[in-house]
Amino acid sequence: MYAFLLSTAVIFVAELGDKSQLLAMTFAARYRARDVLIGITAATALVHLASVAIGALIGDAFADYQSGIAVAAGVAFLGFAAWTLRGDELTEAEAGKARAATRTAILAVGVAFFLAELGDKTMLATITLATREGWFGTWLGSTLGMVAADALALGVGAVLGRRLPEKAISYGAAALFALFGLLLIADGAGWL
Repeated sequence: MYAFLLSTAVIFVAELGDKSQLLAMTFAARYRARDVLIGITAATALVHLASVAIGALIGDAFADYQSGIAVAAGVAFLGFAAWTLRGDELTEAEAGKARAATRTAILAVGVAFFLAELGDKTMLATITLATREGWFGTWLGSTLGMVAADALALGVGAVLGRRLPEKAISYGAAALFALFGLLLIADGAGWL
């Protein structure tokens, strides 16, 4: 249960202000929100299943070095904080792909999200979490966290349009990443 709750919270925060939210809003302008969410959920479940498999393999291979893994994971989370502050933007090419999709909405959204998430910070954060936590709870939680954040973006985007305080969201997400990172480093160093 801890892996589920932790990964839900971490991935939700990681997704705030991410280009995937911009992609979700772009697709929502063309397709029904329900179809967009189904596509996002399917793609996220697949990407995060691969992520937890990679993370679990790394965690098992280095089981004798859990404190080192905790410190490395903490450093990674500090990197995610910096990445969040740098920001993510939807390129014109990515927006064009979203507009040009002519297949069914669910397939178009699913494929676009699957490709957009490969190597993204949410994938890397899921791998990092799975090195220390149970794979199943991490998979379910990371999938739920990402879908919830993207659903929030769809809803908020529909209500507020472009008046979202992007800087405040980025700073808050970066601060939470930094906090998780510092806690992991402290745990790995034996300070907790």
